[in-house]
Amino acid sequence: MNWTPQSLESGKPRYLAIADAIARDLADGRLKDGMRLPPQRKLAEALGIDFTTVSRAYSEAQARGLVESHVGRGTFVRGNVAAHRPDPARSSEADLSMNMAPEPTDPELLRKMEAGLGLVSANLIDLLRYQSPVGAERDKVAASSWLSMRGLTPALDRVAVTPGAHATMAAIFSIITKPSDVVLCEAITYPGVRNVAARFGVTLIGVAMDGDGVIPEALAEAIALHRPKALYLNPTLQNPTTLTVPAHRREAIAEVMLKHKLFLIEDDAYGFIPAKAPAPIALSAPELTWHIGGLAKCIGAGLRLAYTIAPTARCAMHLAQAIRALSVMPSPLSIALTTQWIEDGTADSIRRFIRSESAARQALAAEVLGDFEYLSSENAFNLWLTLPDGTSRADVVARMARRQIGLMPSDAFTVLGAPKEQIRVGLGGPITREALREALHELSNAMVLNTFLG
Repeated sequence: MNWTPQSLESGKPRYLAIADAIARDLADGRLKDGMRLPPQRKLAEALGIDFTTVSRAYSEAQARGLVESHVGRGTFVRGNVAAHRPDPARSSEADLSMNMAPEPTDPELLRKMEAGLGLVSANLIDLLRYQSPVGAERDKVAASSWLSMRGLTPALDRVAVTPGAHATMAAIFSIITKPSDVVLCEAITYPGVRNVAARFGVTLIGVAMDGDGVIPEALAEAIALHRPKALYLNPTLQNPTTLTVPAHRREAIAEVMLKHKLFLIEDDAYGFIPAKAPAPIALSAPELTWHIGGLAKCIGAGLRLAYTIAPTARCAMHLAQAIRALSVMPSPLSIALTTQWIEDGTADSIRRFIRSESAARQALAAEVLGDFEYLSSENAFNLWLTLPDGTSRADVVARMARRQIGLMPSDAFTVLGAPKEQIRVGLGGPITREALREALHELSNAMVLNTFLG
């Protein structure tokens, strides 16, 4: 109760210096496990600083795992502090080839996330066993609750908790296609579906697009010409173009599907991010749609989970069999943690953070790259950048190698026609706003220099 820092390191913000002092006194034994720290106002008076600085210091110490706070009781030194220190071996570099969400940094949100993990650990032994390939009933109920934010309320016998969108697509392909079959997709599409199609010997054929997505008339022509087994779409904040298919176009696409009895694989990876995304196509053609509500973009990619709705209960049974054959099951640890986060509201807090932070990063990108041509959307994690005349995508990507920002050339996404001089510019992942601003300035300089040298 009477603790005060013996000294505060100069040259640092006061709140960080106080958090460092807590860590130092823990290591020296001056602070012991379970000891109560002074109330924030009392410590502020003792140090002659403002209350807000102490509040930030305690939040920083909590984010580091040094202390824990209890409403009405106070802030206590945390037991077994060493176990809560980050392991540098687990801090691997991000895969910049992926389109990543901004990562949570708010100490209170991080505390809630960690608390959920602690609750789940009470069932650790149970969660290390083999379990259902598509989730237990409690997890399907949580999935249904999450999917209801998109207006989807299917019967639980059509819901499956699956091991990520990519593995789910592979399972669906194994059910509805055979080698040499055709699947239609956007002219510029998600590279993951290209990889899955190639693995199963399926031919992907791109359908012409306009500013609203796949053109219904072009879709009908492609169906008549190629007799496809399915259509794949990523209709909200599409990767990489960031476009969102409006409601009227979704209805028109559903009409074509219903007329030709064509399956849709609806990859709704980004559908939970915008505050008001159009309703999924699954609502217009439920009996033909495999709806994949991936959690990688709205909660965390490391969970490797998706909430999938099969067209029918029978299709859901086939999906369970395919998941068992290809992946055995999704991780029970990941499922339990996600269910806990949904039930206690943490998942929604993560989603709202991602929504807010992605908008801030888009605004930052607009400041730096406003003179260039690109497609973007308020809550997208990337830009689809058209390079200036005379600029080579290969040269720009090479000049930006070893930066923290992820750049992917159009070759990875183009299914119909020749790739254009375009690149996907990632704005998310572990990069801070300050580092992102610097990287975008470097990208701007690289494009200008490339044009000059060309």
